Amino acid sequence: MSDADNETAPESGANGDADAEESIVAPQRAYTESEVIMSTVRVVTPFVLTFGLYITFHGADSPGGGFQGGALIGVVVLMLAFAFGIDPTRRWLGTKAVTLVASLGLLIFAAIGLGSVVLGGAFLEYGLYPLEDAAKYGIEAVEIGGIALIVAGVIMGLFFLTAAGPGGDVE
Repeated sequence: MSDADNETAPESGANGDADAEESIVAPQRAYTESEVIMSTVRVVTPFVLTFGLYITFHGADSPGGGFQGGALIGVVVLMLAFAFGIDPTRRWLGTKAVTLVASLGLLIFAAIGLGSVVLGGAFLEYGLYPLEDAAKYGIEAVEIGGIALIVAGVIMGLFFLTAAGPGGDVE
């Protein structure tokens, strides 16, 4: 046997199968940069972000809304991570920023919903707000400020947690 065969061949020793399992280790694949992917992401990212914002802001009056727009906004971060590396993107964005985005969306949604309860109505009863088109503005505020931020934050957070693997460090 050559030295290369000895590195991957199981050893038969006193412990039998335990030694064999320890000696066979799958090699870790390093992150490789691709100029094509990096250049493409640099060009496409502003357009995807703009389209996500467009869908979010026009969701009350046309097809789309907070969920679809928030998903596209979250996917922008995933594209950056695939092009430039997951760990550098995680360090650049920070765990606190991802948590803040989702938490801020939840806070806005709850504040708008509970505001109508404080005014004596049901949860998200927009008609109680002292505005001319309260229902329209309420729906837009929930979609833009609440749902879009929640969805974007959850997509980014789940991606980074999944990429870290079981027991992985997400910091």
